[in-house]
Parts: sequence; C-alpha cells; structure tokens
Amino acid sequence: MSEPSLYTAIWALVRAIPPGRVMTYGQIATLLGTPRAARAVGYAMFFCKDDGVPWQRVVNAKGEISLGGHVDRPILQRELLLAEGVNFDAAGRIDLKRYLWWPEIAG
Repeated sequence: MSEPSLYTAIWALVRAIPPGRVMTYGQIATLLGTPRAARAVGYAMFFCKDDGVPWQRVVNAKGEISLGGHVDRPILQRELLLAEGVNFDAAGRIDLKRYLWWPEIAG
C-alpha cells in the first residue's frame, strides 16, 4: 500500500469510530493489514486536514494521548474526548476495556 492510499484508508477507518469510543494507532494499522505501521497512523492523524476525520478518537496502546508535534493539540484532544463522554483516570489514561472500539469487518 503506498503512503497516500494508506492515509486514505486510515482516515476512512477513523471516520467510522463512533463518538465516545477510541481506537489505538496499532489497532488501526493491524486492521488495515499493516501491523507494523502504527507510526504511519500517527503521521496520518498529524497531517490530516479534513475536519470530518475525528482524529481525537485515536490514542496510543496505553490509552494515553500521544503528544506528537503539536503543543496545544493534546489539550484539545482531551477536551474533545471528555465532551464525548470518554473519561480519563488520574494518570491521564483511558480505560480501553470500556472505550476501545472494534469495527465489525465482513469476511
């Protein structure tokens, strides 16, 4: 899969995440057949310019917000997730057993 088509596939999957749920970078990469491409998922979220892609619903495997290259974006991501009903524990982690979303994939 070339990078542009991988990004397109990532953004399409992220658009499907329902409000109040999250997916991890690695989970998305694995579902798209590129299990070692979690970092590429991060880059796709970083470079996404489409307001229709709910980038805030993608977190790391620990249920934490990744800092990435933006200064204010982690704060915004937390605020957006809280507004959707996603709660954080005292350490700033999301309970993935409660909030992790797995799409139903045909086949």
